[in-house]
Amino acid sequence: MKVTLINRDDSGGGAAMACLRLFKALQVNQADVHMLVQNKTSESEAIKSTISGRFDKLRADYNFLFERLTFILKERDKSVRFAFSSANSGTDITNQSLIRDADILHLHWINGGFLSLDNLNHMFSLNKPIVWTLHDMWPFTGGCHYSGPSQRFMDQCGNCHFLKNPGPHDISFEGWQKKDEIYKKHKNITFIACSNWMREMAQKSSLIKGFEIVTIPNAINTDTFVRKDKIDSREKWGVPQDSKVVLFGAANINHTRKGIKYLIEALHSLKSVLENPKQRIQVVVFGKSKGFDFTRIPFSVTNLPVLKSESDLAEVYSLADVFVLPSLEDNLPNMVMESLSCSTPVVAFNSGGIHDMIEHERNGYLAEFMSIDDLAKGILFVLNQESENLALNARKKIIENFSYKIIAEKHLKLYSRLLSRIQ
Repeated sequence: MKVTLINRDDSGGGAAMACLRLFKALQVNQADVHMLVQNKTSESEAIKSTISGRFDKLRADYNFLFERLTFILKERDKSVRFAFSSANSGTDITNQSLIRDADILHLHWINGGFLSLDNLNHMFSLNKPIVWTLHDMWPFTGGCHYSGPSQRFMDQCGNCHFLKNPGPHDISFEGWQKKDEIYKKHKNITFIACSNWMREMAQKSSLIKGFEIVTIPNAINTDTFVRKDKIDSREKWGVPQDSKVVLFGAANINHTRKGIKYLIEALHSLKSVLENPKQRIQVVVFGKSKGFDFTRIPFSVTNLPVLKSESDLAEVYSLADVFVLPSLEDNLPNMVMESLSCSTPVVAFNSGGIHDMIEHERNGYLAEFMSIDDLAKGILFVLNQESENLALNARKKIIENFSYKIIAEKHLKLYSRLLSRIQ
């Protein structure tokens, strides 16, 4: 059984990381697996790039810019610039050997000018079993990656709130209509939702509710993401040893969906209720932070750069007493899983698929959605714990549910079942 995983990149984003980890998990389980990407940084020979020369690179750059430009002209404002993908340009990869020779084609995140809707239609016409992991909502919306307050994807898109001039036949309706035409022609697709929440959203969608949708979470290397020595880690990263450390991170901390403004308000609330006003709180932040005003945070801040090494990430999670991620809308965020695997409890809003990982007051704290007071209460709850129970439960949750072996076996079982249908 030959499996080809398809993602735009092999590094750099949440979906890329999740896809790469699945690739490694399947390799560990002796699967015949390859990965086809546009942008390759890995040295693995089993990962191939669709770019083989200068012309391919120029075409990929053009596709990205063309797709972005068509949306920029219609966007509501800059804050939503990367919240919508029209998939009106891309590269036909059906002649790639990894596509032709595969028994199973497993799609992940294919936007950013990598594959267009026409490219997908052509690929589906090969009549190979298609598996598509839902890293966000894009496969069943008219173009947005997360719908926010809108539920139009349950009927048909249009009047999109990401556009400055929404209308019943805007580009979100055009995207929905084209996907509808494709899905009606091709029934050889099985969707994987990374979280129960994403599965619920997909089952409510007008586009794919008639398809098979299964829940299989992302995998994590529990040997890499393991608790490191706290004292050594704090010394290396310049974090005070005598502080309670509150950690926050995101690919881009300015992204509204990641909710840093709620964390800041919760920290202000926390400062006002601390029983010991002399108790030292250190806030550690990592990720892209250009333009962010750190003086908004009411405690001393250590601002770390973007962390690309998994070893560095494990050290940073390990130096913290609590990791806080007040996301407003998220699927199965890697950072929550990584923190728990490193035995660091997590406080987050009870939103999206986060509750698949956090068990309230057992390995972290699920705060009431968008409640500043409850978020502050959760941070204080974790910081005041004297036993190791939260940390032990955090690690146990990941080992028992998200390890390479468990997740690889679930995927291989699905692949085998799909192949048995056509044999």
